[in-house]
Amino acid sequence: MDTAPRIAPRFDLVGLVVSDMAASLAFYRRLGLDVPAGAESAPHVEAAAGGLRIAWDTEDVVRSFDPGWTRPVGNRVGLAFRCGAPAEVDAVYEELVAAGYRGRLKPWDAEWGQRYAVVLDPDGSEVSLFADVEAA
Repeated sequence: MDTAPRIAPRFDLVGLVVSDMAASLAFYRRLGLDVPAGAESAPHVEAAAGGLRIAWDTEDVVRSFDPGWTRPVGNRVGLAFRCGAPAEVDAVYEELVAAGYRGRLKPWDAEWGQRYAVVLDPDGSEVSLFADVEAA
């Protein structure tokens, strides 16, 4: 029987590979993330987000240590942002779409008890907006 202490990694960071750092940071700032000022031209950016960290790396940075990296096809990771009330889901969705971001799914009352919507970030990753319907 193995009695060695078990090492338990701790979930700490969500990393996004982006094609346009400035466009991506502008999108996530609109969602309330505290992204460092002047980071638009940096190849790597990090910010605290709800007890975790989120990081953005340009495609060139990733290719610098993984020369065979290619942009994935299709959506592989989705981020979700909790809103304070169902009406906020609608308001945030409309504000993002009005700013030129692509709406994927307009706000609706989902059968699992949430007001839910999906927008796409500048690289096409799905970003869900949700609030518990009971919060109304």
